[in-house]
Amino acid sequence: MTTRFHLTAMRPRDPEEPGRTASTLELFFDLVFVVAVSIAAVQLHHALTENHIVDGLTSYALVFFAIWWAWMNFTWFATSFGTDDWLYRVLTFVQMAGVLVLAAGIEPAYVDHDYVIVVVGYVIMRVAMVAQWLRASRSAGDQRRTTQIYAGGIAFVQVLWLLWLLVPSGAPATIGFIVLVGAELAVPVIAERQGNTPWHPHHITERYGLFTLILLGESLLASSNAIIEALHSDQELAPLISIAILTFIATAALWWIYFWPPHHRAIGSLAESLRYGYVHYFVFAAAGAFSAGIEVEIDALTHHSELTETQASFTVTIPIAVFILGIWWIAIRDNADRVVNTVVPVGALLVLLDPIIPIPFALTAVFLIAIVVVLVLRPPLPDSNPTTPLDRNDL
Repeated sequence: MTTRFHLTAMRPRDPEEPGRTASTLELFFDLVFVVAVSIAAVQLHHALTENHIVDGLTSYALVFFAIWWAWMNFTWFATSFGTDDWLYRVLTFVQMAGVLVLAAGIEPAYVDHDYVIVVVGYVIMRVAMVAQWLRASRSAGDQRRTTQIYAGGIAFVQVLWLLWLLVPSGAPATIGFIVLVGAELAVPVIAERQGNTPWHPHHITERYGLFTLILLGESLLASSNAIIEALHSDQELAPLISIAILTFIATAALWWIYFWPPHHRAIGSLAESLRYGYVHYFVFAAAGAFSAGIEVEIDALTHHSELTETQASFTVTIPIAVFILGIWWIAIRDNADRVVNTVVPVGALLVLLDPIIPIPFALTAVFLIAIVVVLVLRPPLPDSNPTTPLDRNDL
């Protein structure tokens, strides 16, 4: 139903709606995150290359939380209440503008530990999300109380984020950040206890898959950069070409592993959905860090890094291991037989052996190919207990 302001009532979407796919607005929304993720990966690359490992990883974890959480909140809201009227689009554009503001603050966050711009951009995104939840509450029916808690909880935490900027740097700021992250993560848990918002399993997992493709695209860019660097380096031509090839193989293998399981089975209950969404922080962050690690490897090969070859190699293998273990835990484990459930996690741990050999990255590629071969030979288990999205268990 359309009102006199040409607005559509924001009622809960049908979780069994046939043919539900990502909208062009959602795809457009993802584009601004390409910018933020790319800048975060570049800054992580610089920090690691300069041997500022702890500072670089800490800043990356903080910044990536803001990127991931804002993206995830919009994605789950859209699957539950998404419309395509002009107000919904405008509020989405405001969120996109907030992402760009956040992206502009990533470099100061890394270099000077100045998080003012990052927090301002984050709050812009979240305030727009509050407006979306308040609008949804008008037509949410049985989910009215849930939507109001979402709006109130998010708004309250944003006030705390602005106050956090006044906290002295060091331990107080770190403790405050951890507390506020916990508060952000608690809002959906508290809100959903009042009544589950509907989600469309195929739509939501498609959205996660699309964001994964964005992150893996950063790794393909790193592979291309290795080739470009090789064209300008006579002495390091062979190693750079080899790492470009191995990067492509690894990225393709990670794509294969990620999309092997039927992800929509992983979010049948609220508890499973929270696990799926929250663990994806590590999956997404690892994918972004993988692209940064490739750039660190290139710097090490061309003697522009303060890291040792072993340290540089770990910047690649650790993200790969985290990515695979994360996907295994939330999507593969319950859809695979004993062989797959042995090969995948063991293979993820074995890639950490790569730094002990002189050829960068080669052993990792071998292990990843072996995992893919096993996945090809042993497809996912059939769904022995099919459920509908409405057949959910509470926490």
